[in-house]
Amino acid sequence: MKLNNEEINRYSRHLTLPEVGMAGQLELKESSVLMIGAGGLGSPLGMYLGAVGVGKIGLVDFDVVDHTNLHRQIAHTTSDEGRPKVESLRDTILGGNPNIEVEIHNIRLERDNVLELFKQYDIIADGSDNFETRYLINDAAYFSKKPLVSASIFRFQGQITIFSPETGGPCYRCLYSEPPPAALVPN
Repeated sequence: MKLNNEEINRYSRHLTLPEVGMAGQLELKESSVLMIGAGGLGSPLGMYLGAVGVGKIGLVDFDVVDHTNLHRQIAHTTSDEGRPKVESLRDTILGGNPNIEVEIHNIRLERDNVLELFKQYDIIADGSDNFETRYLINDAAYFSKKPLVSASIFRFQGQITIFSPETGGPCYRCLYSEPPPAALVPN
């Protein structure tokens, strides 16, 4: 795989960095990330993954853009209200970098589809907003031996953790064996 002239120009600042260079930029182009969530965390993540040249980005979300999302979900605009979030985010990502592939999965992630979906990607990025989905993603990433980048926010607090089951590291369930009671912690 090679970079075309437009990509060489686009990524020229990466190419001059010894930590990235041509080899690193080609690794980005050959990589794939499946993002779960196209909202507050998924919006900037998708935009940045596309901007740096990750070759294939998968988007999973089954929600639509709502007016109340617009102040924190920066990939969406007023004209996107009522559209599926995955379509809106895809268009924003491709508007920033048409040299990549963006696949949309306008579905609810469930036990019967998660493992098959995870097979198609190198890295899983969890920006979901509920514990049921978070534990499903963890379990599927663990059994699929896929690196999992797990991020969450609550008001003005955030956390991000990388779990790497292929190296024998712990998983999300290792840290939090059971979801907290719904009455104590909101989605």
